[in-house]
Amino acid sequence: MCKKNFYITTPIYYPSDKLHIGNTYTTVAADALARYKRLTGYDVMFLTGTDEHGQKIQQRAEAKDMQPKAFVDEIVAGIKDLWNMMDISYDKFIRTTDDYHVKTVQKIFKKLYDQGDIYKGSYEGWYCTPCESFFTDTQLVNGNCPDCGRPVEKTKEESYFFKMSKYADRLIEYIETHPEFIQPESRKNEMLNNFLRPGLQDLCISRTSFSWGIPVEFDPGHVVYVWIDALSNYISALGYGSDNDELYKKFWPADVHLIGKDILRFHTIYWPIILMALGEPLPKQVFGHGWLLVDGGKMSKSKGNVVDPVLLVNEFGCDAVRYYLLHEIPFGSDGLYNSEIFMNKFNSDLANDLGNLVSRTSAMIIKYFGGEVLAPSSEEDNFDKELKAVTLSMPEKVEAAMNAFKIPEALDEIWTVVRRANKYIDETTPWILGKDESKKDRLATVLYNLLEALRFVTVELEAFLPNTASKIKEQLKFENVSYESLKSFDGVKVGTKLEKGEVIFPRIDVEKKLEELAAMKEAQAPKREIKPIKEEITIEDFEKIDLRVVKVLACEPIKGAKKLLKLKVDLGGEERQVVSGISQYYKPEELVGKNVVLVANLKPVKLRGELSQGMILAASSDDDKELFVVDPGKLETGSVVR
Repeated sequence: MCKKNFYITTPIYYPSDKLHIGNTYTTVAADALARYKRLTGYDVMFLTGTDEHGQKIQQRAEAKDMQPKAFVDEIVAGIKDLWNMMDISYDKFIRTTDDYHVKTVQKIFKKLYDQGDIYKGSYEGWYCTPCESFFTDTQLVNGNCPDCGRPVEKTKEESYFFKMSKYADRLIEYIETHPEFIQPESRKNEMLNNFLRPGLQDLCISRTSFSWGIPVEFDPGHVVYVWIDALSNYISALGYGSDNDELYKKFWPADVHLIGKDILRFHTIYWPIILMALGEPLPKQVFGHGWLLVDGGKMSKSKGNVVDPVLLVNEFGCDAVRYYLLHEIPFGSDGLYNSEIFMNKFNSDLANDLGNLVSRTSAMIIKYFGGEVLAPSSEEDNFDKELKAVTLSMPEKVEAAMNAFKIPEALDEIWTVVRRANKYIDETTPWILGKDESKKDRLATVLYNLLEALRFVTVELEAFLPNTASKIKEQLKFENVSYESLKSFDGVKVGTKLEKGEVIFPRIDVEKKLEELAAMKEAQAPKREIKPIKEEITIEDFEKIDLRVVKVLACEPIKGAKKLLKLKVDLGGEERQVVSGISQYYKPEELVGKNVVLVANLKPVKLRGELSQGMILAASSDDDKELFVVDPGKLETGSVVR
């Protein structure tokens, strides 16, 4: 019988210095789905990777005096280490700097251009560098990026555009006739009502203001912008457009793109329209899950609420983290991370329910039968029948939940067996049976049934908690652990000899551990070194400084100087020229029209041959990563700053 194919992808991640547990969630969920499909007989392709081009990367690399490729190489190595730590079983890791991806993207761009779907124009509008997105005036929220809330900058540059509007009606019809395409349902309505039906604008797909990207072959001044570059990874990874496209023929269209809800627009509007233009089938489903929240807000470095998955794995083990992410986060909705809830669930579900069941069962077989697994009798009471019925029905229920991407519900079905087995121990009282030699056969049956229930649990847990499944398998000496073996309640081998094993999930002293984690977080926080205060001055000294509000009339870089900008400023009717070393933090066009504070009575000097009549007042972080020119608010030009 021919295997069915299953292709699942995560978004390719922007190479941040550190991924937090919220990023980890998407990949862990995709891994559980991929592992489950392999377990149930599918031929699986699980793709993840990194999105490595763009202005952000170029700027961060330049700030560290590094080439962009060398800069991302270091970060990507750390991402791969994290996926290894989290037991992520991806089949392929793609980098958008990979040669084969670059060639595929260039072919896609050229094909779309040749067939008239791409044209050259000029873009002028608002751009958010962190989100790598363009916005119109009406899309901004309080003048800021509608996605991340950060400031945007006015941009004008020559660009190529993709005719999104040409395919909008076709995409609307597709979404309306394929209700499974965008999930959950609420996400579909958001895309239709907020973006498609009001009218779709053509999409800017090349940039000329930076160079770190895939060159447009027929116009070298342009680099391919993120949407065609990053989104095309889903097919370039399969060999689309190459001499060897066997994987593409086998696995495309993807069964599911698993993504965060914040990038849903790109995957349910831009990506399907690109595929329509290429004449390729659309992915079967795009599933936009929610965010992992901490203290009521989305996890982010700027908020200081980032939870480090490496710290959690080192403290509690990979599977404890996987269990919390997979069971406690409602799939498709926002979820909450809380350290106390995490540890309480560890104690109740993992230590008390599962770990205790494994330990009790093993210990009783060792105590009463010297570790030997004896054959069950043919006689059954109602407790036996109920345990068997619950256990035998579990695989079908787990499969139904996983096919619907209801991962927490699938784990609930597994834990139904775990809890029923613990109740079975209380009902059958093996510690009483062990005192009566005439009850030996009954005791052997009870312990065999417990092992068999655990065998079913162990097989299913391969998809969710692979390390735990391996430990149980080893401790209880399970040999028959194929998915097909779950059709009958007789897979444990009689005569197997068990030995005392380790406690799989030792209980946590929650209060003590919370204190330890708080201390560790404080110890690991970077210590801020306050620069020494300069020599004291008197009020008379300070009064010699003349601070004035000036308006920036013009601004331009100084040729050959990396850090210097030349500004023309208005000092209440008097024009001055000022040279300021702020080009790493501000573009010339960002400063024009702004009011800033000038040290007006600083002795004029020449810098790089340019006269500087004063100094722009600015504040910087200790590590010089950020710098802000002082904003005088609503004070008029020429006003004295006291």
